[in-house]
Amino acid sequence: MTENAVLLARVQAGQLIEADEVSEEYRQLLIETLTITADTELLGALMHYDNLYHERVPEPFVGTLLAITQDEFGHAHIAYRLLEDLGVDIDYLLWERPAQRFKHPYAMDMLYTTFAESALIGFLQDRAGFHLLGDVYRTTSYAPWKRALAKVDREEVFHMRFGERAVTMLARSPEGRLQLQRALDWMFPITVEWFGQPDHLKRRDRQLEFRLKSKTNDQLRQDWLAEVVPFLTRLGLHVPAHYDEAQSAYVLDYPFPCRFLAEEKRWDFSTPVSWEEVRARWRQRGPYNEYLVQTLRTGRTLLTALQAADEVSQ
Repeated sequence: MTENAVLLARVQAGQLIEADEVSEEYRQLLIETLTITADTELLGALMHYDNLYHERVPEPFVGTLLAITQDEFGHAHIAYRLLEDLGVDIDYLLWERPAQRFKHPYAMDMLYTTFAESALIGFLQDRAGFHLLGDVYRTTSYAPWKRALAKVDREEVFHMRFGERAVTMLARSPEGRLQLQRALDWMFPITVEWFGQPDHLKRRDRQLEFRLKSKTNDQLRQDWLAEVVPFLTRLGLHVPAHYDEAQSAYVLDYPFPCRFLAEEKRWDFSTPVSWEEVRARWRQRGPYNEYLVQTLRTGRTLLTALQAADEVSQ
């Protein structure tokens, strides 16, 4: 048996794999998966930071969002550190990689300008991240990642609770409900996309075979819909999805996928598109992609300049 076949047999027998035991295929799958995780956590921290910096957050929630921002930076550090152990050049990923080549979900490349949108980041997007990483934590075959996610999993629950509290608070008033509905109209479909393309478009999922995760895109999307749709409906918000008894599943009330007008933050439900067009939009990135990445790098540039000035003064 090849090295890869031996490792696959161990994984499917339920064994955990350490960093010095990986095959090349397993390593490449890990790098791809961890890069998406690291970039998502990092851009999530920068999104929250941007909302705090521009004072879009009511005072009672500032401390909570500061703590969440700190958590997200810590989660990103964990994933990048695991990548470094696998031989990845982290300096390149953070400071030299073109912004368009970051691998976070497309939803994170949008401009969020209201507290209703910040609340739904917590309620919709942090919940999507919780389901994705929670599945990894429970079932991954990669031992270093499983150990690291014990802390991350608990903190992601805290992030979701912020979203629940903030959305519930806003929904108590007619004005708050209106703000939430406006945000939800574009943020719900864009978070549905968070889980990737439907299962029938994947001929083979090596992540499942190597037990880097245990659930498919559609299974994770269903788990998320089962929590999000009833909660928001109880708050009096319109959600374009419902539970279908015949299918024993949640179904969307619009074509999936369909056209998204990014600059307007608006979906055109009357215009279905192909998944190839969606993937092209994802590769192109959204209108805020460059800004967020440069926000990260501006801090390092400033620190380098201050250190150089300090050396000169000495």
